[in-house]
Amino acid sequence: MVERRWRRVGSALVRVAVVWGVSTLTMLALAGLLPDFRLQSEDGDSITRTGITAAWGAGAFGLLTGLVWPVVVRALLLVPALVLGLLVFFLNGSLLLIALWLIPDGRGAANPETAVVVAAVMSAVASATSTALAVRDDDAYRRRLSRLAHRRGRRQSAHARSGPPGTVFLQLDGVGHEVLRAAAASGVMPTVAGWTGATHRLTCWRTDWSSQTGASQLGILHGSNHDVPAFRWYEKDTRRIVVSNRPASAAELQRRAVARTGDGGLLTVDGASRGNLFSGGAGQLALVLSVAARRGRGNRSRAGYFAYFSDPANAVRTALSFVAEVGREVGQSTRARLRGDTPRVGRGGLYPFIRAFATVVERDVVVAAVMGDMLAGRRAVYADLVAYDEVAHHSGPHSADAMAVLERLDRSIALIAKVAEHAPRPYRIVLLSDHGQSPGETFEGAYGLTLKDLVRAGCGLPVSRRAERSKSGAEARDAARDALRTALHRQPAGDGEEERPASGHDPIVLASGNLALISFPDVPYRMSCEEIRRRHPALLGTVANHPGVGFLLVRSEEHGSVVLGADGAEVPVDALKDDDGPLAGFGPGAAEAVRRTDSFPHVADIMVNSMHDPQTGVVHAFEEQIGSHGGLGGEQSQAFLLSPYLVSPPTAVGGELIGAEQVHRVLRRWLREGEEPQGPSGSVRVPLPEGTAKEENPVDGGAHLSPDAPDGVPEAP
Repeated sequence: MVERRWRRVGSALVRVAVVWGVSTLTMLALAGLLPDFRLQSEDGDSITRTGITAAWGAGAFGLLTGLVWPVVVRALLLVPALVLGLLVFFLNGSLLLIALWLIPDGRGAANPETAVVVAAVMSAVASATSTALAVRDDDAYRRRLSRLAHRRGRRQSAHARSGPPGTVFLQLDGVGHEVLRAAAASGVMPTVAGWTGATHRLTCWRTDWSSQTGASQLGILHGSNHDVPAFRWYEKDTRRIVVSNRPASAAELQRRAVARTGDGGLLTVDGASRGNLFSGGAGQLALVLSVAARRGRGNRSRAGYFAYFSDPANAVRTALSFVAEVGREVGQSTRARLRGDTPRVGRGGLYPFIRAFATVVERDVVVAAVMGDMLAGRRAVYADLVAYDEVAHHSGPHSADAMAVLERLDRSIALIAKVAEHAPRPYRIVLLSDHGQSPGETFEGAYGLTLKDLVRAGCGLPVSRRAERSKSGAEARDAARDALRTALHRQPAGDGEEERPASGHDPIVLASGNLALISFPDVPYRMSCEEIRRRHPALLGTVANHPGVGFLLVRSEEHGSVVLGADGAEVPVDALKDDDGPLAGFGPGAAEAVRRTDSFPHVADIMVNSMHDPQTGVVHAFEEQIGSHGGLGGEQSQAFLLSPYLVSPPTAVGGELIGAEQVHRVLRRWLREGEEPQGPSGSVRVPLPEGTAKEENPVDGGAHLSPDAPDGVPEAP
């Protein structure tokens, strides 16, 4: 034991000496290349003296980055993450200037601009050297990566070695089932391609009507997404707009889910939640939105940034990648505009920086946190990588820009799989998505007016100038005038007096991809279609008959609730069919999804789903997105689950996986399976049902169960 300890100490000293020597040589080289960076006195020095000065400066810089940098980064956790990334170069350059100031006799000097360059190069070289040396020693490599883990996790590592296997759930936000299959088959994602059919099975699961991260992730992590009708909606009882990606709203949605299920979530037992909207009940949190609204010591939403940026080499590398990604987005959007690509949305303003944050900063921090969790031996980790979803919204789900992001995500997956080899317990890696994306021109781009303009025109309210000039706007205004004239001349039974439609307040129109919600805030309950027709005679017909709208859901005093379609179609919810009526062409399960949403307490007065072309998969988003999700229609409703053969199949043979809540039950079952007796390797061996055969075909959806396999698959209670 003592001999091994001394060997570790000696190995560490050798690595320090080598890194110090390489840093010294790097500083000497930079002093020779950069005219504004010197390591000599004004009268000149000998080579030996210059070398000593460089060694002194490199050593001082190394100590400062090791001791001062973590303190500075922790102090800056209150600074927005985007600003923190931009401050990296300034902070690193400042530390170098301090290191040069510490050199005796004032032999080191550099102007601020040069100091930034020198510090960035030296940090990168030192990190590369240290990593290269550590990789040759498994123990050293593990210790280096383990610095990303929390102290509590490191204390649990010993227990992890003798415990059951861990599970890592990696959510590739917005990656649909068909997109993943195509990316694997085309070589864009070689790691995924190598797993599919060989070690993992690929399963398609169908989302709820609200096909977006808020509803899906809440259901997956907390077992319930009841009363989440969209990404954003108006609640009449509280008179507020709920938006899933706002901290206060996320916290409230999580509280409601926990109250409904009576359970903390998927990750309550030694779990970690990274980059998610919700915590899942995890004790280890980083970049989790539902806790971001907290203040004081309990607020750990930025803890992941400290764990990552406390290493200056990480900070410099991510900052450089951030700048490169901003340039990449500017170049890609410029080329798309010059080529005249359609459909296309604006990608200027702050978007290049938002994209760079999602595809670089968020990815790097989350991946590093997951690696730290694995090396700390945590039982369950759930992490969300949002890069593809962000780019696909603006470039299209099948675009070259989006495929390039998938290629980089595949490398991150490969890195996580490699780190699993150094973890104290075996890990099962599960890939999944929360929804897909459907392509198509925006509603406004296709018809020249927004849905809000269409609704206002149907209500006889003023609309924007652009909408006034559009064909759809003119038709809506004419329909509204005709319907109003008819209503004013209608003679109701009884006293013979005219019935004038009430003016009321302006309706609230909220968009969630190709799903929109219309609410009348002055009415404290869910209005019926009869009431809406009395108040705004032309509204329902104007919206339902628009070519960009697929169907409406409204409450009916006579039929309970009805779905309205074009040409006066009106079908009671209880009589809805997937292959007939207004929902024809929206895919299997559409009728049941609509019926479920209709039962929610906070469903809007009017739920609007855009049109969907079954041949092309095109929908029209009511937002500025050419790749969208949030409603029914096309690939947005088809998410994926890529699970290892070591766990039981997610469904019985011929069965379907429907809804995020059912996905939660499957993941729960897999975590319980990890508690069963282990095989010789430490991994749980869950046998496939007798008669099961594997088909290795990534293009055709991966491995499937053969028809002669039994139907029974254990289900979570």
